[in-house]
Amino acid sequence: MNDWQRKSPLDWETYVNKMVKVAAIEKHEYEGWVLTVDPVSASIVLATFLENEEVSISVVLGHAVQEVEILKEGDDEMKQRLSCIFAPEESKAYSPEELEKRKNNLKTWLETNHIPVTEQGESGRTLCVAGVLTIDPPYGPEECSSSNEIILSRVQGLIQGYLEKQE
Repeated sequence: MNDWQRKSPLDWETYVNKMVKVAAIEKHEYEGWVLTVDPVSASIVLATFLENEEVSISVVLGHAVQEVEILKEGDDEMKQRLSCIFAPEESKAYSPEELEKRKNNLKTWLETNHIPVTEQGESGRTLCVAGVLTIDPPYGPEECSSSNEIILSRVQGLIQGYLEKQE
């Protein structure tokens, strides 16, 4: 076990969102922004931004790490870029007003199609369909949950069709 593997997760966390140079076994060197460090294997996940706005991800296995040198601190803009790397393409932040509008539009559409729907939760943010399925913000098919797979599948299909018509 090397020095890098002996560090604690709190030590590794100090490297996150920083540009580093990793010296590995067999004189290999890797440079990139640290996305995370796996707490079990001590492997380092590095991101490198290419010219065409694409991102290259490298993993340096923990047992191969010999030395890690911090080259540059990440600013807020870089931290934001790094945090969005693994976010789904269509994932975007909605304002509270947009979420309320999406919820109300979906609720109205479901009611128009004779599907029983209620609001639940303290703030009424969750829609409940027929008492067996819930839809959380931002009210897409992925946010549906139910223990009844048949109802889940059908409602997800309905919502997908509804959203495609909205575009």
